[in-house]
Amino acid sequence: MLKNIHICNGSNALISFSSVHNIIMISLFFLVFGLMAGLTASSSPSSLRILDLVCNQTGLHHCTVSNCSDMDKVPRQNACTGPQEVSVQIKTSMGQDGPVPVMNVAWDLKADASIYRIRGTEIKVTEENTNQSVCVQFHYSVGDLLNPSHKRWTFSLDVLVEPKHTYTTVVLNLPEPQKGHYRMSNQTTIPGCEDQRIKKAQLCQESGSLWDPKITVFTEKENLILVEFYSSEFSERYRVFIQSGSLNDSRWIFKENRTLLNVTLRRGFSQLSQCEMLITIQPFFIRCKNNCESARKTVKLSQSCIFACSKFIEICLVLLLIFVGFLVYFLQKAFRRGPPTTSPSADQQQPEIVQVQERKRVLVIYSLDHLLYKNIVLKLASFLAAKCGTDVVLDMLDSTRLGVLGSIQWLEWHKEQIERSSDKILILCSRGVKAKWRAMCGGKQVFLREDTLSPIGDTLTPSLTLLVPYFIRSASFEKYIVAYFDDICSEEDIPLPFKITVRYKLMKQFEEVFFRILNTEKHEPGRVKQIDGLSEDTYHECPSGRALKDAIEAFHEYQLEHPHWFQEELLECPELEDEEATAASDEKQIMTITDHLTYSVLNSVQIISDMEIQDCAVTVNKTNVQLVETHQMCSTPEFKSHTVEGMRLL
Repeated sequence: MLKNIHICNGSNALISFSSVHNIIMISLFFLVFGLMAGLTASSSPSSLRILDLVCNQTGLHHCTVSNCSDMDKVPRQNACTGPQEVSVQIKTSMGQDGPVPVMNVAWDLKADASIYRIRGTEIKVTEENTNQSVCVQFHYSVGDLLNPSHKRWTFSLDVLVEPKHTYTTVVLNLPEPQKGHYRMSNQTTIPGCEDQRIKKAQLCQESGSLWDPKITVFTEKENLILVEFYSSEFSERYRVFIQSGSLNDSRWIFKENRTLLNVTLRRGFSQLSQCEMLITIQPFFIRCKNNCESARKTVKLSQSCIFACSKFIEICLVLLLIFVGFLVYFLQKAFRRGPPTTSPSADQQQPEIVQVQERKRVLVIYSLDHLLYKNIVLKLASFLAAKCGTDVVLDMLDSTRLGVLGSIQWLEWHKEQIERSSDKILILCSRGVKAKWRAMCGGKQVFLREDTLSPIGDTLTPSLTLLVPYFIRSASFEKYIVAYFDDICSEEDIPLPFKITVRYKLMKQFEEVFFRILNTEKHEPGRVKQIDGLSEDTYHECPSGRALKDAIEAFHEYQLEHPHWFQEELLECPELEDEEATAASDEKQIMTITDHLTYSVLNSVQIISDMEIQDCAVTVNKTNVQLVETHQMCSTPEFKSHTVEGMRLL
């Protein structure tokens, strides 16, 4: 959720017309991007669609099929339960243009009392890469628990799919409850055309799935090689390669309504360094174009080639002996002159401990996935400041200015400051980052519990809106650092735009991340740099590093005990309102622990922020994780010169 942007005459909240213009341009950019993506998806030659529907069954009342539409939800006690089982099978079926690969989705109804409240079933299939989806609704009612064959009621439909694509199927019975759901989902990845189930589909045949060239090679003449093979119905041209040692030749050949093709290649005696050849035939099918799979065959050569190869080997052995003789001669001559001196570069290959000479600034972008994850972000900021001597820009540490300026203005001001310097932007990827990015791309809206309880709200969504258009430019890569905590997150949590650059694992690769912040290289010619106390095995030896490691381990243990923790943090709209009301009343009742954080900057001009953070008390044991929290934060930035304050970690 975006915070309101206040326009006033004060120096801390001035919004220029150029800033408004930038916001409008960013919005237009995403609008055009979405339209182009929609046109691309709609123009796909094999778009997602329903191929076959089975609705009418004996004993089923008034069964009809329609496109999906919103239906009123009912109280939970009046709603029906979900399907008994959803199964998916991959096969080839006959379509309008020939055999096509399909995904057959079948589901059963539960034989319980709620079956009499069922008014239909909704099925939605979504293609993961393009977010293209198809949705249908079966409208019906049943009078008996079982069908006339005394089995559970069963429905199915066939969906036209494409090889090597991933699809998510969601099946739910209507009407749905007002709170919670009984939906069942299934994710299926369609195999490639080499799979026997879809090998005979038309689009697979047009990619060469049934092509068998049956390569034959003739080497009767000493300097000629004849290659014969069978052509395919869906490829008009081929390129034949021959490789044997230094011999590397190729020829083009066109089908011209022929079934059996042949091509002749020449070889020279001086090129025979091996007694076998690799024949490669590259087809150009109408669907895969220049990326079709090639056919290969290795051929053993005749006795004359073996004799030539043995002669060649003898020559090589003689030359090798001559070379070894010269080498021994020069080595003896060198030893007579005295022992060789040790190269001064040998010692330089050892890691060299370097000291940080200049303070850098880094803006941290993250998602408030969980209270324990919020604690990790704060501990990371403390570690960067105390151990690494880095100025950390974090929304939780600047809530007063952020509340005055608003999310967009606050982020844009810091982004402009970083672009004019060598400072960096650190993007911490997590489950929440991936979910919110998919919501921006048209997916389901995401409301996290910590965002609703935080006084600054969700700052990740406006951050992505502002930064992604600049990030996709290659010239901006050096400004951004993409990382994630591999103990509590995974590389799957990284949104697709951020996968075009290097991704770092924290804390395993923290030293590399810090060298990026310093804008320097760890490896230089004849030199390997190292900063003491930043490796995975030593970062926790200082107090701030110990606190960071404890926070990571606490969240990791919580995830093991609560495997569905992220779903528990998601709020529906009614729950969102209840959560905000509960948080307002709990602020007057819960006893909190107040920690005093003094954030110091070790420069000639010190910026000291004293914050009273009523944060959280975390207790971890073998059975449960207890969380006590009130979300209140206030910060007062002061400016002092030549003052160094210690930092006491959260």
